[in-house]
Amino acid sequence: MKYPIIAYGDPVLRKKAGAIEPDEYPNIKQLAEDMFETMYAARGVGLAAPQIGLSMRLFVIDATPFADDEPELENFKKVFINATILEENGEEWAFNEGCLSIPDIREDVYRKPTVRLSYYDENWKHYEETFKGLAARVIQHEYDHIDGKLFTDKLSPLRRRLIEKKLTDISKGIVDVEYRMKFPAVKKGR
Repeated sequence: MKYPIIAYGDPVLRKKAGAIEPDEYPNIKQLAEDMFETMYAARGVGLAAPQIGLSMRLFVIDATPFADDEPELENFKKVFINATILEENGEEWAFNEGCLSIPDIREDVYRKPTVRLSYYDENWKHYEETFKGLAARVIQHEYDHIDGKLFTDKLSPLRRRLIEKKLTDISKGIVDVEYRMKFPAVKKGR
């Protein structure tokens, strides 16, 4: 099932998401599959539960499109439940990021190149892993979503002012997208 993507301006994107208990959400595998389907339909590489209106600590990633740049990302498809960043290391580097909730805006964002993470997969198996490069970047971007943060928060005040009108237009549905979205300032989403 494909969900509409929640657009910039919706309060769910600013709320720190709550942890999930295994018995609290018995259909977590189906939800993860639906999130992958939603993400693929929008041509994304990551999607967090708040982006489909669910305030829970869950995100999915398929970084396979980056395999040309980093071959180890071939078939890098993962579900992250109750993720906690344990450590971020290295010298920050810039990469042009976008977001399915903020279409048509791309900006250089600085992030550390290595992240150590504790998380559960869709089978409630626990992992503690270190990720590097583009995998680390996508994880950090999606992790920000479950903490109520957006990539635009990392921009300079000047840069944010320059895109303010575009952000307001997105919340009003004044944006051309090829996937279903729900806009906070519009009564009925498309």
